Amino acid sequence: MALLVQKFGGTSVGSTDRIEAVAELIVRSVQAGHKVVAVVSAMAGETNRLLGLAQQIDPRASSRELDVLAATGEQVTIALLAMALIKRGYPAVSLLADQISVNTDNKFGKARILSVDKARLAAELEQGHIVVAAGFQGRDVEGNVTTLGRGGSDTSAVAIAAAINADECQIFTDVDGVYSIDPRICSGARRLPYIPFNDMLELASLGAKVLHSRSVEYAGRFKVPLRVLSTFRPDAGTLMVYEDIPMQMPIISGIACQSGVTFVQCSNLTANSLTLLMQSLARLNVEADMVQQQGTWPNQLQLSWTVADADWPQVAEELKDLAKNNLLNLERSQQNLAKLSVIGSGIKSQPELVARIFTVLEQMNIQIWLVTQAETRFSVLMPPELMESVAARLHQTLVSVEN
Repeated sequence: MALLVQKFGGTSVGSTDRIEAVAELIVRSVQAGHKVVAVVSAMAGETNRLLGLAQQIDPRASSRELDVLAATGEQVTIALLAMALIKRGYPAVSLLADQISVNTDNKFGKARILSVDKARLAAELEQGHIVVAAGFQGRDVEGNVTTLGRGGSDTSAVAIAAAINADECQIFTDVDGVYSIDPRICSGARRLPYIPFNDMLELASLGAKVLHSRSVEYAGRFKVPLRVLSTFRPDAGTLMVYEDIPMQMPIISGIACQSGVTFVQCSNLTANSLTLLMQSLARLNVEADMVQQQGTWPNQLQLSWTVADADWPQVAEELKDLAKNNLLNLERSQQNLAKLSVIGSGIKSQPELVARIFTVLEQMNIQIWLVTQAETRFSVLMPPELMESVAARLHQTLVSVEN
């Protein structure tokens, strides 16, 4: 008998028929002797519908009130799924994040989970209940409703799994595992039976939409066994592994594509103004990537970096304020670029592989805005129109030949 946390996303619970199918899947796990905590998202499209209503009332609505509104979507789903389970003769109880005590910081819209109180969960499981928990939401120290950002239900599931020491956290989605590339981009995409934690973290943070990056980060912190499965065709899926990495695993785990990226280049920074810039990004809760520093320390520094297009307006305002105080010059910015990343353990120690990447980019006449390389990834910033064709060519060159 195992203790399982099973997470079902919006597509998996997108209609009452789908909710009934999820109930059947959970029942099969219970019949196999397992205890189950099901973590669910709002029904597909519901969060967008709710935020659309807010847009009609006030395009600049309070972030606190937006979280109160957005969190209602999960309340509907957990109640319906609990009803479907009870109808089948299996005792179930639906719980909001506040009832479980999923504690977060107060970054509305992008809150981070700080802790989960396992007492209520343990008590319900001890009574033989299937727990149906609301993902995506939490509460801060003042009792305010918070949400974790898009894809946050993955993080909810992992945090709950860590709190109750689950044997496995299973993320059920509309794909049957983690692939070496989006199958819609390349027909040669292959499903990975295993993927190292570091590679999965890179893939999730660089555009692969199978898992939310924070959920992978949280899983790694607490060594939660994490598996990606299909709701529609459940089988072994893909298991994220830690120390015991199978020897037959290839160097390249996958290729990730990310559109909607803004390139930023600033000059005339000092060590002090560089620190102030990074503090500003932290205050805005904005992630910077592909950061490259040039110039002479500690004065006359130049910084090149990227942010998501969605974050650029507030970052631009912050840069204007810093420029007014003569702390930097905004030399250049370019929105709507694409970031293409090759992910794999040991890429840095494979110069021949990196040379093959550059060969493909040169053959396809790709304008390169920025390049970064680390132990587990090689990323290039490029115009968006050729991103998918370059990704497919790189997959054919670097991945397919390994099989």
